[in-house]
Amino acid sequence: MTLSRHRVWIVVGLVAALAAALAVTLSRGDGRTARSVSAAQDAQAAVAQAAAPAEFSHPGVLVGGKQLAYVRARIKARKQPWTKAFDTAKASKYASLTAKPRPRAVVECGSSSNPDHGCSDERDDAMAAYTHALIFAINGDQRHARKAIEIMDAWAKVLKQHTNSNAPLQTGWAGADFGRAAELMAHTGKVSWPGRARFATLLRTVYLPTVIKGAATKNGNWELIMTDAASSIAVFLDDRASFDRAVATWRKRVPMYVYLKKDGALPKAPAAMNTRAKVIKYWQGQSTFVDGLAQETCRDFGHTGWGLGAAVHTAETARLQGLDLYGEQKERLTKALEFHAKLQQAKTTPSWLCKGKLKKGLGPVLEVGYNQYAGHMAVALPSTRKLVLAGRPAGVSYFLGWETLTHAGVP
Repeated sequence: MTLSRHRVWIVVGLVAALAAALAVTLSRGDGRTARSVSAAQDAQAAVAQAAAPAEFSHPGVLVGGKQLAYVRARIKARKQPWTKAFDTAKASKYASLTAKPRPRAVVECGSSSNPDHGCSDERDDAMAAYTHALIFAINGDQRHARKAIEIMDAWAKVLKQHTNSNAPLQTGWAGADFGRAAELMAHTGKVSWPGRARFATLLRTVYLPTVIKGAATKNGNWELIMTDAASSIAVFLDDRASFDRAVATWRKRVPMYVYLKKDGALPKAPAAMNTRAKVIKYWQGQSTFVDGLAQETCRDFGHTGWGLGAAVHTAETARLQGLDLYGEQKERLTKALEFHAKLQQAKTTPSWLCKGKLKKGLGPVLEVGYNQYAGHMAVALPSTRKLVLAGRPAGVSYFLGWETLTHAGVP
C-alpha cells in the first residue's frame, strides 16, 4: 500500500465513523422517520463502497502471510507459547487424519441447536477444515492439506441449505471457519485442489446470501458472527461489494454492542428499539450504563465473548486488507475487553450490574484483540493480559480456534 493510499484509508475511516454516528443519531429521536434512517444508511454504505481495496491481499482472512512466517520461525525454534499451542492443535480431534466428514443436504438448527440435525457436525467439520489448513500452512504437511480439502469437498457436494430458527447463526459459525480454511488452502503452499471452484460456489450461494444480510434485531453476537463470516468469505471470493457491505454492517453494529458514556444516557440500539423501555429490555434489563458494558453482558459472558471475538475477527481481516477498523473503534473495543476481563476475574459483582449476578465464562476470545491493542497500539490492558496469559494456549469455541498459535505476540 502506498503512503497516499494509506492516508485515503484514514480519511475514509473517519468519514465512515461519522456516517455511522449520523445513522444512529437519526434513528434515536422520537421523531424518527424511515426516510432519515434510510438516507443515513445509504450514506454509510456509499462510504464503505468507497473504502474497498482495489485488490485483496492473500492470505488475508484472520491470518496473514507474515503472521504465518513468524509462527513457523517460533515453532522451529521451539519457542513458547507457540510450540505448545501448535502441539495442542495437532493433538485435538479437529486434527484427526482418520475422521470422516459428515455432510448433509439440509442442516436444521433450532434454538440452542435443538434440534441438532447436522449442526454440531457442520461446526466440527468447519473447525477441522480450518485446523488442518492451519497445520499445513505452518508445517507444510500435505496430509493435512488433503484432509482439509476432503472435508470442504464433501460439504460442497452435498449441502443445499440451513433451516429452522438458528439457521443464520449456524451459517455464520460454520461459514467463518470454512472461509478461513479455504483462504489458507488457496494461498499457502503448493497443493492441488480441483474442487476449489465448487467450494467457492457453495460459499457464494449457500453461506454468503444469509450472513451478508445481518440480523438487525437479534442479540448482537448473531450479527457480529455473521459479519465475521461474510468478511471472511468475501475476501476468499475476491468479492469487493460483499466485503464493503460487511464492513458497513460492522461499523453500525459495534457501536450498538458496546456502550461508551459519550453515546448518551442510553446505548445506541437498532431502529426497532425506539423507546427507553425497549432499549433496556434489549440490554437484558440493565439500566445503568458504563464504559465497556456490552449488550449481552447481563445475558452471559459466553455470548458476549462471541460477540467481542467476532468483532475483533472482522477488524483483523480488515487490517490484513489495509483498513484500520481497530483504530475506528479503539476506545470502545479496548474498554469492552478490559471491562469483561476484569469482571471475569473478580470475586464479587457490583449490585448495580446485572442485579448483582453474572454468568461468567468469557472463553478463548481475547488473544487477537489483546495482541493488536496492547502489542501493536500500546494500550494498557492489565486485566486482559492476566486473563490471556492464564488461558494460554487458547482452544476452540464454536467458530474460535487456536488464537494463541496464530496471534500471540505476532508483530
